[in-house]
Amino acid sequence: MNGFIFKPIALLLVAFFAFGPANPKATNQAVPDSTIVLLMKEKHVPALGLGYIENGRVVVSKVYGELRAAVPAPANALFNVASITKTITTMVTLRLVNSGKWDLDEPIEQYWTDPDVKDDPRSKRLTTRHILTHQTGFPNWRWMTASKKLAFEFEPGARFQYSGEGMEYLRHALEHKFHRSLEQLADSLIFRPLHMTDTHLIWNERMLSHFAVAHNAKGEALEVIKNQEPSAADQLKTTVADYSKFMIWVMNGAGLSKALFQQMTSPLAKINDDKFMGLGWAVYPRLPGGQYGLSHSGQDPGVNTIAFILPKMKRGLLIFTNSENGPQLYTELVKGFLKEQGDAIFTIETKN
Repeated sequence: MNGFIFKPIALLLVAFFAFGPANPKATNQAVPDSTIVLLMKEKHVPALGLGYIENGRVVVSKVYGELRAAVPAPANALFNVASITKTITTMVTLRLVNSGKWDLDEPIEQYWTDPDVKDDPRSKRLTTRHILTHQTGFPNWRWMTASKKLAFEFEPGARFQYSGEGMEYLRHALEHKFHRSLEQLADSLIFRPLHMTDTHLIWNERMLSHFAVAHNAKGEALEVIKNQEPSAADQLKTTVADYSKFMIWVMNGAGLSKALFQQMTSPLAKINDDKFMGLGWAVYPRLPGGQYGLSHSGQDPGVNTIAFILPKMKRGLLIFTNSENGPQLYTELVKGFLKEQGDAIFTIETKN
């Protein structure tokens, strides 16, 4: 539901890429498997997927723990990655923009208007750019409001406000124009070209044999959500190996024009002083050494995930967990990679 991480963890991840080890062998040994397994046991995290990309290639791709009680998690374990789903919707949209089949600034109402806002004139001004920069004026989800109906809370483009509703609005528009489901669009534009053979937006019963079931903070398994309709904002099922391919593709430009990729990675809407929204990705524009970072995270009941990319250095970090306690592993993992530097940066930032 929530796609952005707490500031101390975000800054640790920024520090990881700015100061972390460049030697892949050192990275592999930074956090021993025995330490990871112990941390998972202490924090009650049943399964962890970990991916690390260095110089544009995968140097760590591992899965630890159990899918559910007494069922070991295989290397191709499927994780619900929650709001990281939005990165797939983003890249589907930008691929269509790149090919001239979609316009970032064309009013969405030409293809879709939600019945709840059809009488609001702001619906005629809503664009894809507003949606991808999370400046729609919508709440995160309509069911979180008193009326349970979708409504604009401010003028589109006025400011940042994270919204899953916005991404779903975009899905409806895309599907109405192209007469194809988001799953079909993603399959043709991303999954098949990148050989992401174990990545899906809708549930299939064959997934259950290697699906990492979500767990609450007490370590209790939660009900598996078997969605039969794709969501633009949530419920993507993927593996560490598949999503790592996607991250490498993104850091290499995703086949977009230079101008469009620059728009995607530019600070277009302010989240806070250190973090902005580009097109569909959170952007850290002012990293040491002239670097910038892209990130997205996900949080559902019993699920916590994060992906972070440093395009210029061709680095990426990916963490999937099937637990509400997942974020308790983030700092330990990153500090393990950072060693003394991570400890110092974490101490400074948590004091502020």
